[in-house]
Amino acid sequence: MDPIKIDITILAPVEKVWDYFNTPSHITKWNFAHESWQCPSSENDLRVGGKFKNRMEAKDKSFGFDFEGIYDAVIPNQMIKYHMEDGRNVEVIFDSIDQNTTRVTEIFDPEKQNSVEMQRDGWYAILDNFHKYVEKH
Repeated sequence: MDPIKIDITILAPVEKVWDYFNTPSHITKWNFAHESWQCPSSENDLRVGGKFKNRMEAKDKSFGFDFEGIYDAVIPNQMIKYHMEDGRNVEVIFDSIDQNTTRVTEIFDPEKQNSVEMQRDGWYAILDNFHKYVEKH
């Protein structure tokens, strides 16, 4: 299967976008696809070989899982690459368009359980939530 690619443009400087994307105290405030979900905890060791772990769960506690990965490349304010336990790869590109505009592009390998459309929609919903959070704060 081909990788899935999504992107969004955020009206904020790349340094702020990078910080909000990678700091656990911010991650817990935006890292969910729907308001019925939450991200109660986040750990992030942002370096090559470092790990991240974000807890994702339904607010009613009916379902939850840990989203984890290991970093393969980190270029501050530009790019992150990581892989998940199942071997899928993810690349996140931070493009500074101008002083107050940043495009974030995510390229990720799809998993086999859910449709490509469902995965794209889910990842995009989280990215859109991130975009709204950054522009509001």
